[in-house]
Amino acid sequence: MKTMHIGLFEKHLSFDEIRAGIDEVLRSPGNAGTLKLIVQRPAVNKRRTVETATLDVELGLVGDNWLTRGSRWRKGGDPQRQVTVMNWRIAKLVAVHEDRIPLAGDQLYVDLDLGKQNVPPGTRLTVGDAVIEITRPPHLGCKKFVERFGLDAMNFANSDFGRSRNLRGVNAKVLSSGCISVGGEVSVHRGSVPSE
Repeated sequence: MKTMHIGLFEKHLSFDEIRAGIDEVLRSPGNAGTLKLIVQRPAVNKRRTVETATLDVELGLVGDNWLTRGSRWRKGGDPQRQVTVMNWRIAKLVAVHEDRIPLAGDQLYVDLDLGKQNVPPGTRLTVGDAVIEITRPPHLGCKKFVERFGLDAMNFANSDFGRSRNLRGVNAKVLSSGCISVGGEVSVHRGSVPSE
């Protein structure tokens, strides 16, 4: 487990530099990918990376402050924004250094195509022993994302191109609790999730 306090400014990529690296992001697998990083947010501006964790129907990511922190939309955790998921490749690109990826503020980073055509709202993902469902509210960046990765990164993610591919990530809710681990498979289910 590694705890990170939000730190100093690093290099921010330009719009053109991000565009130059986007082909690698677009090569993300579409049906079965990998969970690359799990990040708990135990308190404001703190990050803790872990190798294994639990996704819980009531609590979201156990060890994260989602439920107690609330949001600008409501007091307490918004069940439609219980877990945030971001594509590992775009996070790695805009972060410049892998150790800065947790600063994006998401909990799960996956090597998987999160674009609207591949995983529209209602799509279910099996992550380890858990099942999550992509929800409708868009996952948009905030001023903290701009501070950490630059205005061009935000503008690229929120462009028509970026929004169609959910480059800033997606919101999800936990449908079935279970253990998850870095390196585990993330599977897309466009119909119903197979029963055991």
